[in-house]
Amino acid sequence: MESPTLELLKESGALLEGHFLLSSGRHSNRYCQSALLLCHPGKAARALAPVAEQVRGLGVDAVVGPALGGIVPAYELARQLGVPGLYVERESELLALRRGFVIEPGWKVLIAEDVVTTGKSTMETAALIEQAGATVVGVGCIADRGESKLPFPVFSGTRLSIESFAADACPLCAKGLPWVKPGTRKQP
Repeated sequence: MESPTLELLKESGALLEGHFLLSSGRHSNRYCQSALLLCHPGKAARALAPVAEQVRGLGVDAVVGPALGGIVPAYELARQLGVPGLYVERESELLALRRGFVIEPGWKVLIAEDVVTTGKSTMETAALIEQAGATVVGVGCIADRGESKLPFPVFSGTRLSIESFAADACPLCAKGLPWVKPGTRKQP
């Protein structure tokens, strides 16, 4: 039986098929374009409700998401938990707290993401939280691809198994299929 969150991703058309260049430089035949789900507030609320339930007992003081994909999940999780929802964004090439956002020392902070893959943005966000003297209690996300080796728990609405390939061993490239780059991060 599929999770309700996976059903919502499918219903929203967020699970794409094709040839994709991922931000890691790897290639894939599937991509989760969570924005197609997140643009519907009711679906976003239902997709993240299981995550809010999983973290409710952690004593979260704030939810912080990296821009761009973590902004709506951070807002929605914060709304459901009744705490502030903040986001970090790129300033030059580094993530930074801007717009007057403050993370207080001693806070327990949940990082919010749309999809956790490698965990690169998550770890950048965690570094900012820890520099502020707060503690990361986990990551809440719509979907966990299970590829990250994060040092804190991941609470997800669903798990996705999406195969990826090294660029020089990509069967889609071998077939001559052109790729598209759907993410926002620049290539390494």
